[in-house]
Amino acid sequence: MLKGIAMGAADVVPGVSGGTIAFITGIYDELLKSIKSISVDALKLLFKGHFKQFMQHINGYFLITLLSGVVISVLSLAKLMVWLLKNQPIPTWSFFFGLIIASSILVATSVKEWNWKTIISSLIGVGIAYYITIASPTTTPDGYWFIFLSGAIAICAMILPGISGSFILLLLGKYSFIMDAISQFKLDIICVFGAGAAIGIISFSHLLTWLLKRYNNITIALLTGFMVGSLNKVWPWKRCIESYIDKNGVEQPLTEQSILPSSYETIVGAEAHVTEAIVFCLAGLILVGGIEYIAKRVEKRA
Repeated sequence: MLKGIAMGAADVVPGVSGGTIAFITGIYDELLKSIKSISVDALKLLFKGHFKQFMQHINGYFLITLLSGVVISVLSLAKLMVWLLKNQPIPTWSFFFGLIIASSILVATSVKEWNWKTIISSLIGVGIAYYITIASPTTTPDGYWFIFLSGAIAICAMILPGISGSFILLLLGKYSFIMDAISQFKLDIICVFGAGAAIGIISFSHLLTWLLKRYNNITIALLTGFMVGSLNKVWPWKRCIESYIDKNGVEQPLTEQSILPSSYETIVGAEAHVTEAIVFCLAGLILVGGIEYIAKRVEKRA
C-alpha cells in the first residue's frame, strides 16, 4: 500500500511517472503481469462465482492493495495541486518543467541505438506534441465520452516508466478539471474517468508489451520526442490570447502563448518570479535525477 501511495503521489504531479516508482520499488514486473492477467478467462471465473480462483488468477490482493494506496494518495493530494496551480502558478509550472526535462532525458538514454529510424521517430514525436500545444486550446469537451477517453489514455502512463499520466492530462486539457473533480468529490466524473482508466490500462498493457518487444528503440524514441515537444505546454510564463467564460461565470484562458519572463512582466503586468522559477525547475531536475540514482542502486543490488 505504501508503494501504491508513492505511485499515486507521482501520478498527481505532471512529469513523474507512477511506472518509474513501480520500477524503483521493485514491483514493476509483477504489476505488468498482474494487469495482463485480467482477461476473458479471468472474467469467466468471476461470472461463474469462483471469486477465490479469480483473485488468484489476476493476483487480485496485490492489485487491490496497490490501488488502494494510489487512490488514497490521489485523493489527499488533489486539493493541494488545485491550490498550487491557482495561487503559485509560476513556481509550480517551473517545477513541472524541470520534472519533464529530466524525465525526457532519462527516457532518451534508454534508447539502445540512435540511428535514422529513431531520430525520425523522435522528430515526429516532437512535431506532433508541439503542434498539440499550439493548436489545441486549453479547454476540451467536458462530456462523459471525453472524460472516459482521457482516463483511458492517461492511465497508460502508470505502467510506462518516464511518462506521466498527469502530463498526458495536461495535453488533453483535463488536468485541472480532473483534479478539481477529485478535490470536490464529483462522483459521476470520478466514476467515468475510473472506468476509462480501467479499460485503458488493461488494453495498453498488451499493446505496450508488443510494441516494446517488436519496436523497442523506435517506440521509446517517439515517446522521448513527444515529451520534448510538449514542454511548451508547461512553460511557466504565458500570455492569454483568447479567453472564455466557463459555466460558473468565471473568465478562463482559451488560447495562450509562451513568452519570455521579461515580456511577461511588461505584457501581463505581474512579477515574473525568475529566481523562484529557476530554483523550482532545478528541484524538479534533482528529484527525477535522484529517483534514477536510486533505481540504479536497486538494480545493482538485484
